Amino acid sequence: MSLASAPTAQSHTIRQDWTKAEVEALYALPFNDLLFQAQVVHRQHFDPNEVQVSTLLSIKTGACPEDCKYCPQSARYDTGLEKERLLEIEKVLERAKEAKQVGSTRFCMGAAWRNPRDRDMPYIVKMVEEVKALGLETCMTLGMLTRDQAVALKQAGLDYYNHNLDTSPEYYGDIITTRTYQDRLNTLENVRAAGMNVCSGGIVGMGETVGDRASMLVQLANLPEQPQSVPINMLVKVKGTPLDNVEDLDYFEFIRTIAVARIMMPKSHVRLSAGREAMNEQMQALCFMAGANSIFYGCKLLTTSNPDTHEDVLLFKKLGINTERTRDFSDEAHQQVLEEEIAQQNESDKSELFYDATAAKPQPAVAEA
Repeated sequence: MSLASAPTAQSHTIRQDWTKAEVEALYALPFNDLLFQAQVVHRQHFDPNEVQVSTLLSIKTGACPEDCKYCPQSARYDTGLEKERLLEIEKVLERAKEAKQVGSTRFCMGAAWRNPRDRDMPYIVKMVEEVKALGLETCMTLGMLTRDQAVALKQAGLDYYNHNLDTSPEYYGDIITTRTYQDRLNTLENVRAAGMNVCSGGIVGMGETVGDRASMLVQLANLPEQPQSVPINMLVKVKGTPLDNVEDLDYFEFIRTIAVARIMMPKSHVRLSAGREAMNEQMQALCFMAGANSIFYGCKLLTTSNPDTHEDVLLFKKLGINTERTRDFSDEAHQQVLEEEIAQQNESDKSELFYDATAAKPQPAVAEA
């Protein structure tokens, strides 16, 4: 595939017949040519300087029975993660209101379940209804769903359901054994049939090959309807998980994955998701140039860290990227956040010193062994 075959606003159409060989050819393009193609496609369907903003909250943490090798929430691994029961609706609403105040338009709630139990559904339905009433888009990730459960969530007002494919069908068995690839596809089908938007992507940097990344994107793009939201996660290695010592993925390979996803799924929001804390501003800027147009705000995703909200706003200002909500709230809400953090840091600095009366000067505090 050459630059001469780059998609244009006139020629590019939605395709659901991608082959692995075609996608591998995209990956093999010179970096600048690939980003150019991705930019052409992106500008055809989106404002290139607008990023959709979501906030993610773990509503039930840890003790998951699955064996996903990347996940610190699995009960099979000792990662030091503190288990938490299902959050009270009032606490969820408090966090949702905070998310809306700093510019998020979508509030995502995740529970470490293999699948929700029927006895949990009335509580989950009520949670969706209450968050929806705040004027936010709603999203959940609860594991596998039956058709009836998907319908109940749709009727409650759930806008999006997240269920990632994680990796390629070929590599999947090396990462997860407690549920099949078809189980994941069945859940996506139940979500689509219920009329909800699908949020589905994957994780890169788990030791997979370029061919695996291409195969995963083929699976996503060739679904009966392409996902409305496609999160691309970079593995966050957590001590105690089987992937703790996997070799780091080259950052250019991650950016290439963003670009290829944009070309293959031109109308989807491609989310720059987990792993952003390890990315400097320049890398994130390249991801936006490659077609990423969605992020999570907040210092934490489900269990792993994420850049603070105000850092994202400052980056948006440098790049001239803003959502409508961010423009409305950045100057007031985020300046307040900055001032509060500066004050907290000053207090922290003071606490690290103590006054030595005999020396008559401040001395560094000595931490207890």
